[in-house]
Amino acid sequence: MSAVGPAGAASRRHDLGAFIRDQRRTARLSLRKLSELAGISNPYLSQIERGLRKPSAEILQAIAKGLRISAETLYVRAGILDERGEGPDLVTEILGDHTVTERQKQALVEIYRSFQAETAAERAREVAASERGVPG
Repeated sequence: MSAVGPAGAASRRHDLGAFIRDQRRTARLSLRKLSELAGISNPYLSQIERGLRKPSAEILQAIAKGLRISAETLYVRAGILDERGEGPDLVTEILGDHTVTERQKQALVEIYRSFQAETAAERAREVAASERGVPG
């Protein structure tokens, strides 16, 4: 993760908010419905979409769940996780495996993504603590 100045952070928040808004519209969800699905207030979601607030990893995970997209996508957009390089894509490998059933594939993918979200949330807490000057 690279250091980002105040202008870069504001730009990243704005880009993240615009991305969330686009995903919400694509999913044909109202602001109110997504806020309900994510378990956050309507005004707070609106502020995130307008780039006025920096959501925590937990909030991003809740929004991702409401949008039915991967939390990792939002973590990358928010700068919590670095975008993956050209390494192997485990989800694609799981989905292409013909030795397990579709139900088993979905269970494996859900477990894998929950581990990714947990790791990203921990990293976000560490970053937030370091920004506050709290030893990790």
